[in-house]
Amino acid sequence: MGLARALISRSRSIYWSVRHSDRADLVGLRILFYHRVSNDHDDLAVSPKRFREQMAYLAHEGYQVTDVASAAELLTKGKLPPRLIALSFDDGYLDVAENALPVLAELGFRATVFVVTGALDGTATFGWYKRPPPLLSWADVVRLDRDSPLAFEAHSVTHPNLVQVGDEEARSELFGSKAALEDRLGRSVSLFCYPGGFFGPRDRALAESAGYRFAASCEPGVNLPGEDPFTLRRTQIFPGDELFDFRAKVGGGHDSPLLIRSFYRRLRYGSTVSRQRVRAR
Repeated sequence: MGLARALISRSRSIYWSVRHSDRADLVGLRILFYHRVSNDHDDLAVSPKRFREQMAYLAHEGYQVTDVASAAELLTKGKLPPRLIALSFDDGYLDVAENALPVLAELGFRATVFVVTGALDGTATFGWYKRPPPLLSWADVVRLDRDSPLAFEAHSVTHPNLVQVGDEEARSELFGSKAALEDRLGRSVSLFCYPGGFFGPRDRALAESAGYRFAASCEPGVNLPGEDPFTLRRTQIFPGDELFDFRAKVGGGHDSPLLIRSFYRRLRYGSTVSRQRVRAR
């Protein structure tokens, strides 16, 4: 799957480069997202070297890189500056703090980390891993939210496919993750990320009724002023994306979704993650 995706991605990057003569599309807001930054052999892990090259490219080209909530605020106010990129990481893996954070701090960039509160509690695990990689702890999240370029937002309680769960469970996922984060962080949480990017009209309505101001999907593309703030588009950066592909994604060359993408996400994430009860100590 990874090789096929890389080949298709490279073809699209070449097509974009030929058509646009390497000119970036600077209209609107592009949100890039990662999961892990690690040398592990994992379809969700971009290597630290490649991540550093990608961030160095943004800095060299004069992009401002900020967290998603800050960028979304500018977008809704119609005050979006040129060359603004929002950056995010899904799930809350420890290697984001270990390998991505030093690069962001060095370059003066900010980013959002969407965390699964049940995974931080130890009451849920990510079922697509046989041996899940380490996650940030609650202590890490609180400390980094206050004293680092990382801002933490909600990504549900257990990372289910929201379109496959009932109304009460979906409500619990959106309301519960917001409450848990706000209780720990001592601030308002304004942003929700639909797990796996799967959502429907009910879930969009729940995000608004829960008190979020924005919600992010996994659909690629550019965000324009006046569009629905609860369906923000984000473009994923994959381990096989070389700098050439990254430039194409930043420039708008990968704004339409691939047919293989939906199949891959359903295969990887399934309907829900497994839930485990934690014994009282």
